[in-house]
Amino acid sequence: MAEERSELEERIIIKDQHTKEIDLVNRDPKHINEDVVKVDFEDVIAEPVGTYSFDGVWKTSYTTFTVSKYWCYRLLSAVLGIPLAVVWGFLFALISFCHIWAVVPCIKSYLIEIQCVSRIYSLCIHTFCDPLFEALSKICSNIRVALRKEI
Repeated sequence: MAEERSELEERIIIKDQHTKEIDLVNRDPKHINEDVVKVDFEDVIAEPVGTYSFDGVWKTSYTTFTVSKYWCYRLLSAVLGIPLAVVWGFLFALISFCHIWAVVPCIKSYLIEIQCVSRIYSLCIHTFCDPLFEALSKICSNIRVALRKEI
């Protein structure tokens, strides 16, 4: 009975992964576009002191910029949003597939193979180089350097 219940809970958890609720208010909860897309009228168009246009032109420009940016984004996302979501979904699925089925197995295989080579290399170094460098160190250990200042 307990196994059936845990199996059911596991199925519910797996189902919830793909059908979770979407927050329609906070659409960037991880703040990935916080510094990239915040472009307001004041960030693009500014009039320095002494070169002001008519107030009506300034207000109309502000409204035109804001509304056109808003509606162009909405139209572009309505037309291209779903096709691009399919493209990005496919791309990230492809990356995940390659990583899971090719990259990680290749790395694991390489690590297993290099471990054998590493042991042989280590054995050779310890067999041939260690005695040589030990002998050289004993030879050089008796060298004394004296500095004299001659006048």
